[in-house]
Amino acid sequence: MADKFQAVQGAMPMISFVRSLSALGACMISLHVAAAPSGPAVSPRVAEIVASRCALCHGPEGESASAVYPRLAAQHPDYIIKQLKDFRDGRRKSETMTDMVKDLKDDEIAGLAAYFASKKAAARQPGDVDFAGVGRFIFQRGNPYSGVPACTSCHGINGHGTQQLPRLAGQHPAYLEIQLKEFTKRERTNDNAVMHTVASKLTELETRAVAIYIGSLQ
Repeated sequence: MADKFQAVQGAMPMISFVRSLSALGACMISLHVAAAPSGPAVSPRVAEIVASRCALCHGPEGESASAVYPRLAAQHPDYIIKQLKDFRDGRRKSETMTDMVKDLKDDEIAGLAAYFASKKAAARQPGDVDFAGVGRFIFQRGNPYSGVPACTSCHGINGHGTQQLPRLAGQHPAYLEIQLKEFTKRERTNDNAVMHTVASKLTELETRAVAIYIGSLQ
């Protein structure tokens, strides 16, 4: 019994340390945003959610370091709101995201969307220039031989999208590839009606090329 007590007692400083880090992270995010003259006001609750949940995969500024997680910086707030609600309400399937958002209220989701939308997208370096040229053709002109429409018809010439359609510019190419393939297989369970028709006509080469081109857009 004494040994167990000592073990628990020894673990307490570490638990307190982890909790302190989480609280400090939320505090730092609140201070950072509050100091930015052009940024929206961020509630302590939203700052806490960013620090304890969002930042783990997407980074505190919405610039995810891993290519499998989407960049959220400068994404349209209405689009973020829709996706988070779709995850929460089961319209878009993801074990990770469903667990992250299952208890979020509408005002918290709106706060998160405003926070990430206010972040400036970082500059991007182009990938394989020759390969990106193929992607540029598909993005701007489509493929008239296979019936693929130009991506610009919905997402704009610069890939900045609209309030309802996502900003694609500068997104991780690997993430874009994953989403296009999920649309093709109908594994992406929301926004599938139009995108399945488009993505299912892309070849493997076209999918990779257009993802690389989009990833280089500013």
